[in-house]
Amino acid sequence: MLPSVLRCARPVSSHPALTRPFAHFRPHMDPDPSRPVQRAITTKLTDALKPDHLEVQNESHMHAVPPGSESHFRVLVVSSKFEGLPLIQRHRLVNEALKEELSSCVHALAIQAKTPEQWQSNPTVAKSPPCMGGSKGDHTVEEKLKAGRE
Repeated sequence: MLPSVLRCARPVSSHPALTRPFAHFRPHMDPDPSRPVQRAITTKLTDALKPDHLEVQNESHMHAVPPGSESHFRVLVVSSKFEGLPLIQRHRLVNEALKEELSSCVHALAIQAKTPEQWQSNPTVAKSPPCMGGSKGDHTVEEKLKAGRE
């Protein structure tokens, strides 16, 4: 797991997209500098989609992965670039922006892609269901989960 994370982790300088305020961007959603994959996702989605609102949530802790992993994410992207596009096209734009991460270190990505009008009428973030045990054959899961609780 660690080598694939390191492949995705590359320094991101103080990029203007990370410092300029979005119309509805909440400060508590600023990327944590100790989370290079989350920071890269935030930067790439900001550059590609110029969102009015962006939330990137690392949901790896909800899965049987080592503590500190960056492999499972949920993103909420509100962008005028989604105007007139069907949901599949919106998802394709997000996937295209994150193709490097999706081909290497990100195992799962849940996407909410809304227009500003949709977000204004329903500003809710979907919740991910609990992990259904995709690693049932992995006999080290109990050890990993125990390590995460300690």
